[in-house]
Amino acid sequence: MGFVGATVGSSLGWWLGMYVGIGTAIALSVVGSVIGIWAGLWALRRWME
Repeated sequence: MGFVGATVGSSLGWWLGMYVGIGTAIALSVVGSVIGIWAGLWALRRWME
């Protein structure tokens, strides 16, 4: 789930950042990846309860 979250978050961050520029896309991709990992692991823990 962490990998899925990272992929989705990174892609979303890249897509949003490309409207500003390549540097912003990279930065938002990293931020989105971290948030995606957190969200994926959070969802997995909630689902496994």
